[in-house]
Amino acid sequence: MSDEISRRRRAIDEIDKRIVDLLNERAAHAQAIGRLKGGAAAYRPEREAEVLRNVSAAGGGPLAPERIAAIFTEVMSACRALEQPIAVTYLGPEGTFSEMALHKHFGHGVQALPSASIDEVFRSVESGAVQFAVAPVENSTEGAIGRTLDLLLTTPLKVCGEVVLRVRQSLLAKSPEMRPFARVYSHAQSLGQCQSWLSQNLPAAERIPVPSNAEGARRAAQESDACAIGPEAAAGRYGLAVVARSIEDDARNMTRFIVLGRAEAGPTGRDRTSIVMSAPNRPGAVYELISPFAHHGVSMSRIESRPARTGQWEYVFYVDLEGHQSDAGVAKALAELKQMAPFVKILGSYPAANF
Repeated sequence: MSDEISRRRRAIDEIDKRIVDLLNERAAHAQAIGRLKGGAAAYRPEREAEVLRNVSAAGGGPLAPERIAAIFTEVMSACRALEQPIAVTYLGPEGTFSEMALHKHFGHGVQALPSASIDEVFRSVESGAVQFAVAPVENSTEGAIGRTLDLLLTTPLKVCGEVVLRVRQSLLAKSPEMRPFARVYSHAQSLGQCQSWLSQNLPAAERIPVPSNAEGARRAAQESDACAIGPEAAAGRYGLAVVARSIEDDARNMTRFIVLGRAEAGPTGRDRTSIVMSAPNRPGAVYELISPFAHHGVSMSRIESRPARTGQWEYVFYVDLEGHQSDAGVAKALAELKQMAPFVKILGSYPAANF
């Protein structure tokens, strides 16, 4: 057995050398492309989506497609950094799901900068302090992130990508023993995602919402009778132990994040378009406005209403469409919609998330 292990390890060593050679060859091509671009943006969401879909489809071995995609995300991130340094902001502090979503999408070859609020996330890109931002937009259990939707209404930024993150919540505390904690800190969304578990296991604990899961972890690290809910990664960041894992009420709990920037993403053949529109205040108005999508065979994956903040009980509607705004059906439907709706804003077209 030891001889077989040694033989296979030598084979792995040889493969690793070939992989390094190929990685350097790929990086050289990326550098050359950067020079040919003449300073144009290094991050092209449609191109990166194409690469990830190609390598994932070329699998068939022991590695699952999502693991292959994760590896190549880091390869592209390192090569992209050779073309152009990129700064990306997210809802901080460090140790949040937003930071995890950023690295899932961009890899670790970017400068990741935490922002104190969703408002600051938007302002950082709008001011030119960073090139891109990652912001949460909806959770499969708790619904839409209202502040993100409100800011999308007025920002000049475009949605150029999306990230879907499987959310696994953990109970964190200074020691690993489960006990009747007096307080549990977390973001309001995370508290909502774990309310059944909390009612069953910590019924007497005061649930205290804080601006982020990482802030909750920071507070729990300073109090012996408190705990926090958040990603397991936050435990190491703030010197906490994991008391319980996967405490979310829905095992399929997912959060969707959007990538914001000034660049428009080109079509890939598997895209999503996000818009916001208003409707006249009369019966059947919303039905009339969505009829062009049905007429031109365009599927809607989401519709969400929000107060228009005019003080007149008026609403705007956020709609996600399947397809790129340059696709024939989507383009025709949007053209008809603009003739009918008092207000229409295309928030962006972007590659649909694979994993």
